[in-house]
Amino acid sequence: MKDWWQNTFPKGQQKVTITDSQGYPIQIAYGEKGTGKPLFLLHGIGSWSYNWRYLIEPLSEYFRVICFDAKGFGFSEKPLHRQETTGHQVIELQRIITALCNQPVAILAESLGALVGLAFAEEYPQLVSRLAIINVPVFTKRLPHWGMSVLAQTPLEFIEVIDKLRLSYLFAPLIREIMAIERRSVLFDPSILTKEDVFWITYPYIEFPGTFLKVAQELQIAAGEIENYKNNKPNWLSQIQKNLINIECPTLIMWGEQDSWFPLEHGKKLNQQLLGSQFKILTNCHHDASSGAADAIKITTLEFLRNTNFL
Repeated sequence: MKDWWQNTFPKGQQKVTITDSQGYPIQIAYGEKGTGKPLFLLHGIGSWSYNWRYLIEPLSEYFRVICFDAKGFGFSEKPLHRQETTGHQVIELQRIITALCNQPVAILAESLGALVGLAFAEEYPQLVSRLAIINVPVFTKRLPHWGMSVLAQTPLEFIEVIDKLRLSYLFAPLIREIMAIERRSVLFDPSILTKEDVFWITYPYIEFPGTFLKVAQELQIAAGEIENYKNNKPNWLSQIQKNLINIECPTLIMWGEQDSWFPLEHGKKLNQQLLGSQFKILTNCHHDASSGAADAIKITTLEFLRNTNFL
């Protein structure tokens, strides 16, 4: 099967080294295509740049599209088992953007990536010129999937052993089958998921030890923050909600009408609290919007960027 990076980006997969939030050097995998103003694409938890496969080409006709795998995900370096801090993605995003760009950027982000995008626009308003976010878990009070809850409760040491023994490689057919079922469950039209999609979506889990560990680690952080949110203790979600007033750039909120992970009411609530934001309902769309509603996202995003003088 052809290399997806080489097939998608003129220079294929590239690497940039940043210092992560813990002070360690880490290699980030990214690709870029097109010229003009920079547009960064941020994926959700458990995903990688491949999730933007339907949007990279059409958006690159207008912008310098930069697509990267967050630390520990996809083809980016997997850190050693060490404690992470809540919101580390915001610090690392700032370092990736400043390493690759010398001007404010537009951000198009989905799910956890969209939450990071919100927090980033609050903390670094001078670096964000436009923000477009999809299906943001900003008001959630639970992990949306039973599998996430299982990983969040599994000791990291146990998952580390599984990674070191390469059990995911040994059970690759089973992992592909399970993930295919789960991915179809968050698509309005499950038939669009191809065998090639399943191959690439699961590739990092099967080929790169440390991927499952990283996902579990992030889920444990998320579970802790959600628990604190429910119990009115200091937490990242409440902090992001409180600081929405700090977002200065034009903002577009898109939401899947059939998203069962984070319901449409959450999107409407965010639109009400984020003054001046625009809101678009993505019809016939479940949680995986970048795959299942790519055309609608492209049209809506381009219209938003054109109307706010970014295009």
